[in-house]
Amino acid sequence: MTATEQYIQVLTRLKSGELGLLRQHAGRGLDETVEGFDLFAGLWWPLRAQNQRAPRRAVAWLVAKLYAVRRVEHSPGETIAYQLGRCRKDRDPEKDPVTQRFDRLLALPIENLEPSLQWAINLVSSQHLKLDWVRLTNDISIWERETTRLKWAEEFLRWTT
Repeated sequence: MTATEQYIQVLTRLKSGELGLLRQHAGRGLDETVEGFDLFAGLWWPLRAQNQRAPRRAVAWLVAKLYAVRRVEHSPGETIAYQLGRCRKDRDPEKDPVTQRFDRLLALPIENLEPSLQWAINLVSSQHLKLDWVRLTNDISIWERETTRLKWAEEFLRWTT
């Protein structure tokens, strides 16, 4: 089991109170409150101490908040880009708001991803779809690479082909 898979397993075992605390920190930095930092440190540091290949701190914090906001069931292979492609209402990108928002998401730097990823996860959840949290975490970890965003674009478009 990879370090990312272990981290997602930790998130799926969180109790409602812990998830509520993480939800309260949506849109906030890790160092803004002692409670948020302490909860996150308990989730991430043991894994990081055990395995240096664990997700970076900033990525792990972002994913923890996203998971807490909307607990979409984990399902390997169900990438967020592919699931968003399934949510499109119109194949014409000029007319489809999902396509337009997805295009804007692809252009964002990692530090500005949280609101757009919240929107995406909320949309996936509203359609009762599942999500590969491990892949999402791994992709965010290498978001700076253009190949990551190109792969997302291909997966998004794959639904109509």
